[in-house]
Amino acid sequence: MHLHLIYLIRSTLNGISQVFLQRHLGCGLLILVAIGLHDRALLAGALLGLLSGTCMAWRLGYSRDDIESGLYGYNAALLGLLITLMLGLVPLACLLTILSGALSTPVQHHLLRRMRERRSLPGFTLSFVLLGWLAMGVCGVLDGVVEARVPEHQLGGWGALGGIVKGLGQVLFLADPLAGLCLFAALLLADRRAAAWALCGSAVGIYVALLTGASEPTALAGLAGYNPALAALALSQVHRSPLVPALGIGLAIIFRLLFDQLGLPPLTMPFILACWAVTLGKRQHQGRGGLQPS
Repeated sequence: MHLHLIYLIRSTLNGISQVFLQRHLGCGLLILVAIGLHDRALLAGALLGLLSGTCMAWRLGYSRDDIESGLYGYNAALLGLLITLMLGLVPLACLLTILSGALSTPVQHHLLRRMRERRSLPGFTLSFVLLGWLAMGVCGVLDGVVEARVPEHQLGGWGALGGIVKGLGQVLFLADPLAGLCLFAALLLADRRAAAWALCGSAVGIYVALLTGASEPTALAGLAGYNPALAALALSQVHRSPLVPALGIGLAIIFRLLFDQLGLPPLTMPFILACWAVTLGKRQHQGRGGLQPS
């Protein structure tokens, strides 16, 4: 029983850290602290999603290493956060979180298997996006934008820095700059280079939002920062050249603008599309290189 509890704790902490593409227990713990300090209801929703996705993977007999690495927890955690944000911590929200979290597990398993066996594109948070759109449709808010709750009391004097760290917080629907700062500390603990790129991506996204006519309060809420932050973070981990994550930042911003034009909540889809575009471009370039005569 003791070993099962340790296994569950490790899977849970790694699962929440995988939202930022990390496998790090300390990072996961700090992320949960950031959520709890901002909103205890959101923390409960995230934990319920984590447990739902993780336990379903265990019941279905999926790879123990994948489960402990948190690969079946992070999409379910994001779904728990989204649903709790929309409905509050009510019985219906708990039921939807459990159902969507459990459903995200076989979807994630399929994506992982295709990536490993057929070199398909990585799924990242695709399970969360697809099921998140479904949940938003069920709740009747698919034609709107689900924004993080802004606390009534905000620290003054943060300025642009507050907006940048909010960009990190918006990955988890947190609009509090202190929560964003805690998330940045969690990333620093796991991977300093990834933390720096995530902060850079958020900063560029917010700056471009201001350039394209967004009001200062809207831009500094961080909603334009989280997709480029994730894209920069993900690409910096597999590409040493700074040009690649910089390209990912630009693409994530473009895709976010396209979703704004479509009127569809982007969630983390711009980040996914940006990484897919870079990956496909690299494969095409390598394929052409392989066809050149020696």
